[in-house]
Amino acid sequence: MFAAYFDCPGGPENLYMKEVMKPNPGEGEVLVKVSASALNRADLLQRRGKYPPPKGASDILGLEAAGRVAGLGPGCSGRWKIGDAVMALLPGGGQAQYVTVPEGLLMPIPKDMTFIQAAAIPEAWLTAFQLLHFVGKVQEGERVLIHAGASGVGMAAIQLVRLAKAIPIVTAGTQEKLEATANAGAAAGFNYKNEDFSEKVLEFTQGSGVDIILDCVGASYWEKNLKCLSTDGRWIIYGLLSGGEVHGDLLARLISKRASIHTSLLRSRDKEASSGYQQAFTEEVLPHFSGGACPRLQPLVDSVHPLHAIAEAHRAMEENKNIGKIVIEIPV
Repeated sequence: MFAAYFDCPGGPENLYMKEVMKPNPGEGEVLVKVSASALNRADLLQRRGKYPPPKGASDILGLEAAGRVAGLGPGCSGRWKIGDAVMALLPGGGQAQYVTVPEGLLMPIPKDMTFIQAAAIPEAWLTAFQLLHFVGKVQEGERVLIHAGASGVGMAAIQLVRLAKAIPIVTAGTQEKLEATANAGAAAGFNYKNEDFSEKVLEFTQGSGVDIILDCVGASYWEKNLKCLSTDGRWIIYGLLSGGEVHGDLLARLISKRASIHTSLLRSRDKEASSGYQQAFTEEVLPHFSGGACPRLQPLVDSVHPLHAIAEAHRAMEENKNIGKIVIEIPV
């Protein structure tokens, strides 16, 4: 089979489509013929040699996949059959023609949804769902500040906050991205490049601040985050785009607000925990992607790149211009 590959860590130019061995499903695993995958920041970090896959996971890039069941390993429960349209969040291996997945980690693709659209769901939407409900325990009426609001996770989080009857507020780096987040349901949005988002958030919330912050940026935002975090607020860190080294009296500021810091890294979760998130997501959220649902949820695809142009897809993400997900189409 063909897969996205690189022989040594480095830039996008090191990527190419390589013929590798097709995997065989093991005990309780399903073989999926992949039609589409999607690109994540983790793929860029892995390509640079800074984010190795978990022990035992495929070293092929790709944390999500959408396609059809092509084979069943021994011990499968009968939940899935050959030809079923499925999608999955993976520890690796999604950017290939075939991938094996534990049967409990598969989700059905909503009716009337293409594989391209479905590929934009697993990582972004499960991450946002887990951060909001399992980590942040979002409640109706709470205010949630979402950094990188036009990213895949950001656009999913906006819609999930609305679904929870809470209030999404975002930051983004361009007016175009802020308009996209407003269309997705953001109650307010601020350009972090030319505005002090902490001041704007306090102004919007009439001085009370936000109850939850979803932060993939890290160090450079810590002071502004604490400034606009409410008393007893929850600051959830799930990425470190600006690094993790903090200079300043972080703990005193945190204690003064009785605030808490939570951290999460979905890729390193064990199969049992991941299966729990996915079951809850399948039951509570997936029905809202189907026609007639109210409110209707919608994955946002920024662009589609064929697998042989994987380097081009990586360059597009590194330029940070995408709104929503960059999807990789896998050849038949």
